[in-house]
Amino acid sequence: MLERLWTLRRNEVLPPGLGEEVRNWAARGKLDPSHIESLRRSSPLGALLAAALDMRGRPRELVRERIEDTGRHIVHRMERFLNALGTIASAGPLLGLLGTVVGMIQMFLGILDHGIGDVNQLAGGIGKALVCTATGMIIAVPALIFHRYFKGRVNGYVIEMEQEATLLLDALDGRGPAGASRAAAGPSSTATARAPAVAKG
Repeated sequence: MLERLWTLRRNEVLPPGLGEEVRNWAARGKLDPSHIESLRRSSPLGALLAAALDMRGRPRELVRERIEDTGRHIVHRMERFLNALGTIASAGPLLGLLGTVVGMIQMFLGILDHGIGDVNQLAGGIGKALVCTATGMIIAVPALIFHRYFKGRVNGYVIEMEQEATLLLDALDGRGPAGASRAAAGPSSTATARAPAVAKG
């Protein structure tokens, strides 16, 4: 849980302003391979946008296919350990119940062999058996909560990354704001353009 909390920080997955910065970058013609590679290494969103820039000039359908393929790999990385967390959430109560049942069986077998004996000792044995169930719940409840939380966070990131990728496609096609500014600025804009901050990495 701690590893996913650290890895899925918003600023690490969706750096603020990166999408607009890359659209301006594309509009100014700053698309050399070193800048694209730097963008790819910067964040999951950067990797998705770099995949779109790799396919610039191709038909929009091909670019979208590359974005979808790259997006599946990115989502797989963001969902790392979530299956294990879900398994813990599901199996925790069952393992706790199993421990309780085994403890109760042992206790009643002891009663069968030696009689009830001390009632306080019997109550203590039941209490010890129930500790297994409580332990399973203590482990499973936080695991279930964080599993659902991380799944929701990843799904939200995916939607925002899709929106940024669509805006970049529009910009590359000349239909978005960046594409319109490129058409209005003309060839001279390339000479005065500066590379985005992500390219400095």
